[in-house]
Amino acid sequence: MKMPGAGTLRTMSPSSPRIAVIGGGPAGLAAAEVLSAAGLRIDLFDAMPSLGRKFLMAGRGGLNLTHSEPLDLFLTRYGLRQRELGAMVTAFSPQSLQDWAETLGVTTFVGSSGRVFPREMKAAPLLRAWLHRLRAANVSIHVRHRWLGWAADGSLRFAAPEGETRFAADATILALGGGSWARLGSDGAWLPLLAERGIAMKPLLPANCGFELAWSEFFRDKFAGEPIKNIIASCTDTNDQRLQRRGEFVISTHGVEGSLIYALSAPLRDVLQRDGHATLTLDLLPDHDAERVLAAVTHPRGARSLASHLQGRLGISGVKAALLREVLSKEEIQDAPKLAATLKALPLQLKATRPIDEAISTAGGVCFEALDSNLMFRDLPGVFCAGEMLDWEAPTGGYLLTGCIASGHASARGVLHWLAASEERRPHGMP
Repeated sequence: MKMPGAGTLRTMSPSSPRIAVIGGGPAGLAAAEVLSAAGLRIDLFDAMPSLGRKFLMAGRGGLNLTHSEPLDLFLTRYGLRQRELGAMVTAFSPQSLQDWAETLGVTTFVGSSGRVFPREMKAAPLLRAWLHRLRAANVSIHVRHRWLGWAADGSLRFAAPEGETRFAADATILALGGGSWARLGSDGAWLPLLAERGIAMKPLLPANCGFELAWSEFFRDKFAGEPIKNIIASCTDTNDQRLQRRGEFVISTHGVEGSLIYALSAPLRDVLQRDGHATLTLDLLPDHDAERVLAAVTHPRGARSLASHLQGRLGISGVKAALLREVLSKEEIQDAPKLAATLKALPLQLKATRPIDEAISTAGGVCFEALDSNLMFRDLPGVFCAGEMLDWEAPTGGYLLTGCIASGHASARGVLHWLAASEERRPHGMP
């Protein structure tokens, strides 16, 4: 789609391309940085009063920038989109991201889990330095500008404090985020605007999300907020493959959440979508084999209560003991083989994902098939896409942020390639 005409924000100079970047999250900021470094004039638009709000929220518990694992393993974290994200992340790797942070004065370190963090464990210093660099490169930043799509002449429409305004760009990068944490600006409002243009998209779905299940009132009131540590959680995906992870999660008022749940959230969500229910299975004693557990459960306990026996023999108490009573009847919990089997494979029946606005990230969005290799829309020449708008997902652990920034770089390289190709196609002597 050609974008002719003059915008009311600026008059476009034909000799110096103007690029609009819409979205002030990591993908948009990364694209603006690459393009401004190439000498282009960049106008960055965001609907919120300030940039990077979700980025700042992500850094509240310590900003997980990336992961230190080998690149070939790192790339597998992008699942079905490993080919597409792999090319971008290979071009701007986890090590490149760490080196870039150093240029902003942000020293990083590798945590015990292999995750990479800023030494200050905060997002704000990095964001401040990043925005300072962009402003120094003469990137024009327009906040409180909500994108409304395109006008009839191809110019970009924005709802701004002074009313609707338009901007004509030689190229546009859309980096508007997914659909979670709407109050921070990632609200998916772009979906109908692209649907109007016939762009192929998949519905947005919660990713890295919690799940709902029917706790008893007693369990919910007593244990909501309690962590369950040192367990193995497993589930079956839609291809009947068994997946498992070791770690911990948290009991919530509505169900379960936390890092271990997020690691399995994609297959659990997909099974829920297909079947209307999904089972999460917990091994409460991952360091004990089934024979040892059965022997401990059947060991004579004399006058001791079952609760005291389980605590003394297996260390099962508190929330783990209460979980047993959530899934076993009074009769079943007295059945030693049944109790032992449940300690090694406790089933939790999940009813639904938590609402998309609570999710850490989203799956779905713009299909890669709608884009060329430069992340330009096949049916909208000069319009590119980056970040969480794209149809990909990844677990927490630095993979999301790395993917977003790498895709921002890729879209910017796409713009540069397209502008260069357009210049070559222009007849000699034409302005």
